[in-house]
Amino acid sequence: MPQYLSTSYYNDIAYAELNGWLAKTRKKPGFVSKLTKSTQEGINSIIPEKVHQVITYAIEKMVKGVLFGTKYITPTPLQSMTLEEREIKVKKIIKLYQKTASAEGAITGAGGILLGLADFPAFLTIKMKMLFEIAAAYGYDVKKFEERLYLLYIFKLTFSSQGSRNQTLLLLENWDDYISKLPADVSDFDWRDFQLEYRDYLDLVKLAQLIPIIGAGVGAVANYQLANKLGQNAMQCYRLRHFDWEI
Repeated sequence: MPQYLSTSYYNDIAYAELNGWLAKTRKKPGFVSKLTKSTQEGINSIIPEKVHQVITYAIEKMVKGVLFGTKYITPTPLQSMTLEEREIKVKKIIKLYQKTASAEGAITGAGGILLGLADFPAFLTIKMKMLFEIAAAYGYDVKKFEERLYLLYIFKLTFSSQGSRNQTLLLLENWDDYISKLPADVSDFDWRDFQLEYRDYLDLVKLAQLIPIIGAGVGAVANYQLANKLGQNAMQCYRLRHFDWEI
């Protein structure tokens, strides 16, 4: 049985961590960020078109599947729990999916370019399943369109350039206002911008996974760290809603 802190004490700690995360996440694009973006654009120009097509197709299908499909299991939202109880469960979810993502990255990385290409849709699926379970642990019903959309913005916040990250964070801080202005019949999502940001963010790390011999090690480590980054950001984004953050 875990030893729980008092509700007020745990909430104070979580609130302080949220403040620190916001300060760290909300910053202007620096020289390194701009240089990295420029480098990524150069890499994009020499990547075979076939690779671009595979990644673009995988991301488009994932986005549309999350928003409108039934591919992803929708866990039952947990009710009547303290923030600490929820986050004990969330941390276990993150650890589980880190291990799953790492194993998947090692297997596909060991197979060279063909299995390496298969890693992109497989890793996308693992990460989105993790987000679905995290959302349910915080008590949100991911059968609802707006909750699925929230997951995609967490995803975009994690895997995008600093400029895009700032815009996404501002939207998440004003989430209730944003969803109140959504049209009644939302038929699509800007997956083009979404997939370009995601692809550029991962290029430098994940392309090394396509190299024979070292690909397995790169895939295992990269997937483990990226899954953790997404999970930690998801925790902070749901803390944002828990505390009903006001700028």
